[in-house]
Amino acid sequence: MPYTLRPFRSSDAARLSEIFAEAVRVVGAHSYSPEQVAAWAARSPAAEKRIHERVSQGHWIFVAADEQDMAVAYALLEPDGHLDHLYCHPDHTRRGLANLLLEAAEDQARDWGCAKLYTEASELARPAFERAGYSVTHKCDFTIAHEGREVPIHNYAMEKSLT
Repeated sequence: MPYTLRPFRSSDAARLSEIFAEAVRVVGAHSYSPEQVAAWAARSPAAEKRIHERVSQGHWIFVAADEQDMAVAYALLEPDGHLDHLYCHPDHTRRGLANLLLEAAEDQARDWGCAKLYTEASELARPAFERAGYSVTHKCDFTIAHEGREVPIHNYAMEKSLT
């Protein structure tokens, strides 16, 4: 299936929230416990509103769209080079979309004059970032508040030099 990369449109926000939730629930379940997935996925109800806020703050969102121009994956990059989101709908994984979005983020970061890109990658995203030239700086252990308790979870701080 051919995909196109395009800038975010305001009408994409609800779909990006769905992509986030489905990626966490389906793909996240391969490396995280049900409790961790539930806590992580619970962050999605406010994602649509946060997406609009992020765009208004100058953050860059690029979308991978299918033949019907429906968003199926996206990346969110902050002006300082922090790649905060890289999510792909489970029906569209393993098709090179992460690579395309990472390349687009790198181009945008260079346009902004960033010396490096950095992110916090999940267990499942880590290999895609490593293939794109990112290195792990350290493992991040933290908690997510969910249903009255703190759920322990982890990811990996990673970075890539652009110089």
